[in-house]
Amino acid sequence: MALKVLTVDDSKTIRMIVKKAFQPFDCTLIEAENGVEGLAAATREKPGLIILDITMPVMNGVEMLDRLKADADLKDIPVIMLTAESGKDNVVNIVKKGVRDYMVKPFKGEDLIARVRKILPLAERAAEESPEAKPAKYFTQIDDIIVLTLPAKVTRPVTVEIEGSLQSKIKEMSEASLKKLILDMGGVTETNVSLIKLIISSIQQCQKSSIAVKLVATPKQGEELKGFQETSALSVTHSIEEAKTAF
Repeated sequence: MALKVLTVDDSKTIRMIVKKAFQPFDCTLIEAENGVEGLAAATREKPGLIILDITMPVMNGVEMLDRLKADADLKDIPVIMLTAESGKDNVVNIVKKGVRDYMVKPFKGEDLIARVRKILPLAERAAEESPEAKPAKYFTQIDDIIVLTLPAKVTRPVTVEIEGSLQSKIKEMSEASLKKLILDMGGVTETNVSLIKLIISSIQQCQKSSIAVKLVATPKQGEELKGFQETSALSVTHSIEEAKTAF
């Protein structure tokens, strides 16, 4: 069974570093942006390891750690703290609270993995299971257009997987001078926050590489997208054929 790793940090950059560090291993990454989200994720997912930042809004890492240690179901989960301060008092404080290790920012992914290996065994991910190796799972090509077809249910782990696959696909597209992508969410059964974040992040990734994006959604989905501030202004098409002609 894949090791569940919960990374709690308000910095998207740090979460990305952690995610990339664990990509070669048989791990499922779960992300949270603050202690409140992290505590909820820990309660729900029961991860095997938590990578926890100290300085965060809403609930900081020390407060979350205290909550973890006070919960009989969560207190034994090993925690590695991330801190921007290397002072002795700061380190002693978090060590007394029961963390298994700590790292001072900035840090390298391989250094984090070295610390993790002292706590838990990490199994190598089979080559065919690597997120970097399976972009074809979600992508097809029609003429000079790449189609990204979203699965029926978009969850946070699915979002992480697709974002990683899209990075690889964008590199391929740039090398092949392909500049058109259709994002097809027509088969998605639930319009949730993970889906909204995935749509926005996919569009932003494509825009950075000057790739034009057309969104395919059902009429009902189009109305639901209007209910989210992030996607309220997006225009949608209702079929692949309509999207093709809209470029």
